[in-house]
Amino acid sequence: MITISTGLVIWTLVHLFPSVFPDKRQKLISRIGNNPYQGLFSILIIASLVLIVFGWRNTVPAQVYLPVEQLRLPSVLLTVASFILIVGANFPDTRLKLIFRHPQLTGVLVWAAAHLLMNGDNRSLLVFSVIGLWCAVTMLTINRRDGEWQKPEKTAGWGQEVIMGAIGVIVAAIAIYFHQYLSGIALLS
Repeated sequence: MITISTGLVIWTLVHLFPSVFPDKRQKLISRIGNNPYQGLFSILIIASLVLIVFGWRNTVPAQVYLPVEQLRLPSVLLTVASFILIVGANFPDTRLKLIFRHPQLTGVLVWAAAHLLMNGDNRSLLVFSVIGLWCAVTMLTINRRDGEWQKPEKTAGWGQEVIMGAIGVIVAAIAIYFHQYLSGIALLS
């Protein structure tokens, strides 16, 4: 659990740094340059993910609570919806951005909540609750930093919305297929 915790601390601190300390971020970029900053940010995030995945795979799970079996299908549907939100955040002027100020963070929060509904072991509780809490705190700090939400004035056509949804479903299917290689837990048998 120490490896997972270390990865989660690095992930959280690196991601919160820009929203909590925007002035320090800008000073660091001015000092080392934007590309080196982006490179350092990327290296730290990759390192945190490696620690989380290896820590996960090397931790023997202990049951903390029993998931409710009737919530399995709704949790899977929430997970698919989370991927649509995450993908939609990267499309310009989608209708999602009229509803969600932070579609990517909202998607990750929904993904974490769905995993907490489906899993009741100690490592799931640690990883998904910390990631969910990180999302909530990040949304609040970004809102504080950026002020009032300015919704997009226009949205793209429905064709782009359909493409976005299809890509989200495809990404979810890929994640389900490769789930066993990341977590050691096969979702398809």
